[in-house]
Amino acid sequence: MQHLPTELWRWDATDLARAIRLRAISAREAVRSVLDRCTAVNPSINAVVLVLGDEALAAAEAADAAIARGEAVGPLHGVPVTTKINADQKGLPTSNGSTSWRDLIAPEDSAVVANLRAAGAIIVGRTNTPALSMRWFTENALHGRTLNPWSHGHTPGGSSGGAAAACAAGIGPIAHGNDLGGSVRYPAYACGIAGIRPSFGRVPAFNPTMAAERPLSGQLMSTQGPLARRVADLRIALAAMARGDARDPWWMPAPLEGAPMERPIRVALSVDPAGTGVHPEVAEAVRRAGRILEAAGYAVEEREPPDFAGTARDWDALAHGEARLFMAEIFERHGDAGAQDTYRYMLAHCPPNDLEGHLRLLARRTTRQRDWARFMAKVPLVLCPVSGEPPFPQGLDVAGQQGFDSVYRAQQPLLATPLLGLPSVSVPTGLTAEGLPMGVQIIAPRWREDLALDAAEVVEAACPMATPVG
Repeated sequence: MQHLPTELWRWDATDLARAIRLRAISAREAVRSVLDRCTAVNPSINAVVLVLGDEALAAAEAADAAIARGEAVGPLHGVPVTTKINADQKGLPTSNGSTSWRDLIAPEDSAVVANLRAAGAIIVGRTNTPALSMRWFTENALHGRTLNPWSHGHTPGGSSGGAAAACAAGIGPIAHGNDLGGSVRYPAYACGIAGIRPSFGRVPAFNPTMAAERPLSGQLMSTQGPLARRVADLRIALAAMARGDARDPWWMPAPLEGAPMERPIRVALSVDPAGTGVHPEVAEAVRRAGRILEAAGYAVEEREPPDFAGTARDWDALAHGEARLFMAEIFERHGDAGAQDTYRYMLAHCPPNDLEGHLRLLARRTTRQRDWARFMAKVPLVLCPVSGEPPFPQGLDVAGQQGFDSVYRAQQPLLATPLLGLPSVSVPTGLTAEGLPMGVQIIAPRWREDLALDAAEVVEAACPMATPVG
């Protein structure tokens, strides 16, 4: 392991886990290094809003003792990770970025946090999110603004912006996030790391602090997923998170590896899938990733998947249509000014729907899933942008309706996959001329995260990123 950097906070999760198992390093050393890194850089980016130093070091000592006793250990044993403040963690507040819930203490772990612990991960801190986790920017009245470690003047993404910024800066090789409309994939893109939105039903989700069940749109379209600096770390984190939990009836025990595909695997390359226009550097990133995959033996062709734009519009109608009904009071009582502004702006894109229209929308979702399943039976992968623009300047989404609309237009590539329940990976492709991260999205059939991750690793190998930053 002589090739690895001296500082353990620079190591990937796969290397840390192996070295800890072999007793080449201790879990305490790994955790101490990440905590020291947090002390050094977090004040400048405000990614971690609750540092769990004492608790993490105690857990590391227990992890080392288990290794010394020769016990069987999990795939993330001793690896430092972070969790997002909208997921319950026993004994800690689940504030979701709202001052109203700063003292909402979780009685037990959420499903995904419990799974990370069961895999042996050591939670070193809790990461920031926008109030109510409903923006592609990360700031709130309770904890303040998270800054992008590449450029403080640009968003780290949202809602898992704290998770992405922390991971990119070296505060843990793996971060937990969740994704309803791009909240894993977009922060990964903005911070130059990788992130996966798993298939619907892959990773269990349940928060014991929930006052009521989520609206159906949240149940059907929100997923928990990991962010990491390397695709290999996404694999082990996804496997850890995907362990079953009886508290989530939507969870499915699907295998993480599917049957071998006929070669060459076909890839549909779509530079502007929603037809909203894309920045030239975004278009070039997609085409470059296509050339990389083609050189690796994939059969890449410019081809449009079934009605991407209409599928994105249906996501809007379902997610924001239900938000209009179920979340108006929540935003009014518990949202800060930024959350309330974006709530108002987003509803301008979603006129009220009646019961018949809502039921027809839900029925049409099945038609869209069938159309995509037929398409992907022949062309298993779709390569497209994450966003139509490079990372946005801070505050653009609250710069009036026009500012929000410019953001919303660019984010359409994020919205189809949640409605469809498909897995998609955001993987970096390098930097823009301005020095901002750039990347692409790879979409796969349901339960075939392995195909998307395989392709993402090919792109990653040709487009190495200088992460952790600094």
